[in-house]
Amino acid sequence: MGFRLAAIGLALCTMRITAQTVCGPTPQYSPCEIVFELSAADLKQHPNPFATVDISAEFRSPRHKTYLMPGYWDGGGRVIVRFSPTEAGEWDFRVTSNIAAYQGKTGIFSAKESDAPGFVRTANVHHFAYENMQPHLWMGYDLKRFQFLDAATFRKIVDARAEEKFTHIRGTLLGEEEDTRKAFPAPYQPDLSYFQHLDECVRYIHQKGMTTDLALAAGLNQIVRAFPEWQQRERLVRYLVARYAAFNITWAGVEHFENSSNTRDVLKELGLALKKIDPYQHVRSTGTEGSSAGFSDDGWMDYVTQHSSDPAIGAIEHQLYPAAFVSTGFSAPGADADTFRHNLWSAAMNGQYVSATADPAASRADMKAFFEFFSKTRHWELEPYFDVDGGRALALEDVEYIVYVDKGGPVEVTVEKHGYDVAWFNPVSGEFTKMKDFKGEHFTGEPPDRQHDWVLLISREGHKESMRKSYKFDSRHILMQEIELNPQKIPFDVAEPSGDTLSLAAPVAFAAKLKRETHATRSMLYLWTAEVVADNQGARVVATGPKGTFRLPPDIAVHFPGGLHVRLAGMNANGKVYTLDRTYQLTQ
Repeated sequence: MGFRLAAIGLALCTMRITAQTVCGPTPQYSPCEIVFELSAADLKQHPNPFATVDISAEFRSPRHKTYLMPGYWDGGGRVIVRFSPTEAGEWDFRVTSNIAAYQGKTGIFSAKESDAPGFVRTANVHHFAYENMQPHLWMGYDLKRFQFLDAATFRKIVDARAEEKFTHIRGTLLGEEEDTRKAFPAPYQPDLSYFQHLDECVRYIHQKGMTTDLALAAGLNQIVRAFPEWQQRERLVRYLVARYAAFNITWAGVEHFENSSNTRDVLKELGLALKKIDPYQHVRSTGTEGSSAGFSDDGWMDYVTQHSSDPAIGAIEHQLYPAAFVSTGFSAPGADADTFRHNLWSAAMNGQYVSATADPAASRADMKAFFEFFSKTRHWELEPYFDVDGGRALALEDVEYIVYVDKGGPVEVTVEKHGYDVAWFNPVSGEFTKMKDFKGEHFTGEPPDRQHDWVLLISREGHKESMRKSYKFDSRHILMQEIELNPQKIPFDVAEPSGDTLSLAAPVAFAAKLKRETHATRSMLYLWTAEVVADNQGARVVATGPKGTFRLPPDIAVHFPGGLHVRLAGMNANGKVYTLDRTYQLTQ
């Protein structure tokens, strides 16, 4: 019966029962593996180790922070605890197990410093950072069935994305319906060759310094069909955490939660299981066909995913929720290069980070230029800025202002009174055109030409340099605005849907009526969401814009008739958000 500890790339070493250093110094954030070999007697008692063997190790850092990591079955009598140390120095661990030979055993290993920044965290309300508090610029690429690529093709794609500055690769652990049957022929029977190959894919992305965004599967119904009992789903989560939490990952829920049964309850149980079992607390969200923001209050989600190129969703929800946002919908399939680039920069002006789900192909150069532009800014402190005409803007007020000019200008920007460096950035070529320095409070200018869109950068570069010398992640406190709920102060009303009853089977006309026109209401964005609260399926984005028609998703309700809650959120040109609520009876 063996009990071994190994660093990735190092030979396995036999560990004595008494605590001692057993593997060479392991770099921070690099996985080590403790391997447990079950005896013939153990296997006779546990003929299916996946289902019944429990082995975990509680690791204690040099600063006495603890991590409880479950083990996973990897074939035969082999169970592995995979762990990445987060601090340099000497670590100790203690094993808990229902295998008597391992219960209470202890060990020690050492970790050495590395240049790895750590795992991704949410920070500064709407942004991301690494554990060492360096800012993280999230730019993702969808490769959702990467485990079915041959190794050479997979590595070629990942190498290319790394060269193009992508920081995330998005994939699914169980894939589509037929993939799940391959990964798990039965609820307690994983296909080990499937997961061992998947391990190597995730490991390679990790070694390239990138993050893998792991969706559990394509949809929730798929998981429930394959694992119909909650105990089976919890065992699944434990298995996936044990195999992948030691790598640089995020949890992406499912590719889309819509069109599933018991949506909110199933998402919540999976999300809370990840929160409970994952010792590193990798950030969690879920993929969507609209927005996952409706689950923000359920206690498991760390950031919001939005899947739309419509600016209303990103712009309004940014003002409603104190969370980081990732847009997976800006890269609509079949979009031409100009549309792709416009959607990319428009998402950034909403305050969203980006993850391309349709292969950008020829537009990946635009994303590389986009990344290199923002890597020179204090992107982790930028927020949408509204004192601008002729474009959409982000700003760290008093430091830098970034204006996306889609229509050719002119553009006017109100700034704090200082001297500023001014440059126009060409998002097509990735080149800057330096302009005359500006001093004052009101900048007016036009881009170098009107052949395409441009980005205006007004910044105090000398001041930014001094800020870098005394490095601090937060240079200001971000406050969420108070949403106006008083109907008397709201400048619009719900004209449609009219009446008291809506049908799931019929298209629904919607319209917002502006009650008074002001300078602020010259430009309005509208977002319509709907929810049958009693059925607990979650709020859905059903429409944007001032008027039109929508169809309610068939899975929005379970019982009929039901009370349908419709919310209209409107944002004016100054970034002020108002919300109105209406309730209707929903029939089939």
